[in-house]
Amino acid sequence: MWLFTMFDLPVDTDEARKRYTQFRKFLLREGFTMLQFSIYARYCGSEERSEGFRRRLRKVIPSEGQVRLLTVTDYQFGKMEVFYGKKQVPAEKPPEQIVLF
Repeated sequence: MWLFTMFDLPVDTDEARKRYTQFRKFLLREGFTMLQFSIYARYCGSEERSEGFRRRLRKVIPSEGQVRLLTVTDYQFGKMEVFYGKKQVPAEKPPEQIVLF
């Protein structure tokens, strides 16, 4: 399961840029990967884990701008097509699962 965070935040003042930077750094600390400018994704092993990240994200959403959260299954994520120019490249893979005995 993947959680996408898509945002469009104002950066027209020093204070707005600071809020943008704080939000972006929060995403990186939480393990999100930048797919494109303002589109980040994180692999979550389950719906419950995804909901935990959603709760933490809701608490740090800046007061201005737009933020969208979207959860997709591994199957749906795997159907994503990625292009750099006209060259198609594979999409990101989920992290390896750790097996505990």
